[in-house]
Amino acid sequence: MKPRITLITLGVDDLERALQFYRDGLGLPTDGIVGKEFEHGAVAFFQLEGGLRLALWPRKSLAHDSGLTVAAPSATDFCLAHNVRSKAEVDAVMDQARNAGATIVKAAHDTFYGGYAGYFQDPDQHLWEVAWNPQMLPPK
Repeated sequence: MKPRITLITLGVDDLERALQFYRDGLGLPTDGIVGKEFEHGAVAFFQLEGGLRLALWPRKSLAHDSGLTVAAPSATDFCLAHNVRSKAEVDAVMDQARNAGATIVKAAHDTFYGGYAGYFQDPDQHLWEVAWNPQMLPPK
């Protein structure tokens, strides 16, 4: 296996609501929901930097495709992180997420490693960290 990830799929309860949060609220680029003509096929893809894609797929469809049963989500099983270039950008992204309907789990604060970070949950309770880490700055 090569050390790369090309697609992250988040199981969601309401695909339209999740699409609105990520597209309209967070401003991620997408062509919207595709695959509606297929049973268990409706999905939304977002092109991220570096060739990575984010997919939103109904939990029931993901369960059907994988052969697993739908289980209750746990926000502490998985966390996505969005590193930014400044403390001010952390605050701006946290405000953007709040305005889009996110739940702020932990307000942005100075961290033990010399950075600044906060946490929010999307409408499906997926956990996101927004962080400024002076040792891990994203490309300009």
